[in-house]
Amino acid sequence: MIDVQEATKLIRDMLPIMDPDEDYLTIVAAEEQISASEAKRRKELEEAHANLKALTRVLEAARVSSTRPGSVPSEQAHVANLNELDGSRLSLAKAISDAETMLASKDAELSALKEEARRLEVFDPALEHEKELDGSTLRLAIYKGIGFEPIVEKDGKVNKMLVRAQSGDIHTVDFLTGQTDLEYTQLLWKHVNS
Repeated sequence: MIDVQEATKLIRDMLPIMDPDEDYLTIVAAEEQISASEAKRRKELEEAHANLKALTRVLEAARVSSTRPGSVPSEQAHVANLNELDGSRLSLAKAISDAETMLASKDAELSALKEEARRLEVFDPALEHEKELDGSTLRLAIYKGIGFEPIVEKDGKVNKMLVRAQSGDIHTVDFLTGQTDLEYTQLLWKHVNS
């Protein structure tokens, strides 16, 4: 332990080396330097904080721009949509191919029919047969060939018609029901085409 008198003596010995004005100025300079350093550190901290906020905004904007918007389908939905469109394209290509094949066969059929029409224009079988057959008999044969077979009553009137449909069914049309000629005609063709 140090004696009080000894401590007092030591302080007195140090008095010549201590200058209170200089010490005061040193303390004031140190405080100013600490204040300036603290202000500089506070300014740097505020700048760093502002920079951090700006970087946070940039990060958030980058995060938003890097995520897929809700209006854009997911990758799986996009792949499924592509697969569906590929399937649709293939089925449409097949339908087009089938239609082109059908068109080619119809073109061939049309050419054959045009050739037949040209041949028939040159040769008129009706004129040749008219010389040999009665016109009524020929018309009756044509009607039967189409599928119409008139039923002639004893008085020579046709009151009913048997209609052979394309399906093989036989229908009877009675001409005494009071319909117009147009309605009978439509009914006959409806039955023959069924």
